[in-house]
Amino acid sequence: MRFLEDLQKLKQLLEEGKNVIDYLNVQSNEKANSTEAIMISYDLQAGSYVSNDKKSPEKKENYTNALAEVIQKLDHRDAHTILEVGVGEATTLANLIPKLPKNLDRALGFDVSWSRIKYAQTYCKHKNVTNTLLFVGDLFNAPIQDNAIDFVYTLHSIEPNGGKEKEALKELYRITNKYLILLEPSYELASPEGKRRMEKLGYVKNLLSTAKELGYHIIEHRLFDYSVNPLNPTGLIIIEKNSKSTSKDSVLACPVTKKELKLIRNSYFCEDSLLAYPIIDNIPCLLPHNAVIATHYMDNPDELL
Repeated sequence: MRFLEDLQKLKQLLEEGKNVIDYLNVQSNEKANSTEAIMISYDLQAGSYVSNDKKSPEKKENYTNALAEVIQKLDHRDAHTILEVGVGEATTLANLIPKLPKNLDRALGFDVSWSRIKYAQTYCKHKNVTNTLLFVGDLFNAPIQDNAIDFVYTLHSIEPNGGKEKEALKELYRITNKYLILLEPSYELASPEGKRRMEKLGYVKNLLSTAKELGYHIIEHRLFDYSVNPLNPTGLIIIEKNSKSTSKDSVLACPVTKKELKLIRNSYFCEDSLLAYPIIDNIPCLLPHNAVIATHYMDNPDELL
């Protein structure tokens, strides 16, 4: 983790209206947006989504109505779990849940930013949305077991990872049980000006062709009914997987080994990897670099005394 000693400086740059990701990429000589730069930038911006939602709640209402309609049309029989990858401050998830089929009764969300999850938890409480599990995680090392989530969706969370389309899709497909719903920038359907903007910002632009290359079953591809920015049109890609796996009581996994995580003594522990993950202010921290080597976590030292 570079730049940890510069967080106060980076916070000041953001307050001055500077693009933190651009600054970090220049400092590290990166041509593409690094995961670290994205994480720091998102964490510094925490609270902005809730603030924007408060100013213009009708935008989120329109967005979630359109997404709920997409989900309602899919086969949700025997489906119980739904996950938003890159949940941000849960301004979409918390407004979407009341509009979903009643059997989709387990909602999860993760984001690379701890501070955003902190705001997300508060926002869900404000919206009287319970039965949610929100935690820190990375979409390239998702702390979720294979085929564990019936409906997985993204909302411009793959967006800044241009050049990593294949890695992102393979990981999201791994954790999906029935449907993977991608609401991401549509390079193919964008205007020439929009395409130039996406290229400049390092956005993804080959999701459709990459999904086809991977052999995924694409059942729908079109412009989404609602886009915030005409220069960044939201494309809808629905991938059907239908692994026929049954719902699991425990869906969390060690992001390193993808084996089951268990909540033991207020930490998540993986007996397979012998790694423990902390919980900070009721937020599980499940990034690979959060791991604590704890090979004797299950031992009882009292037995030796």
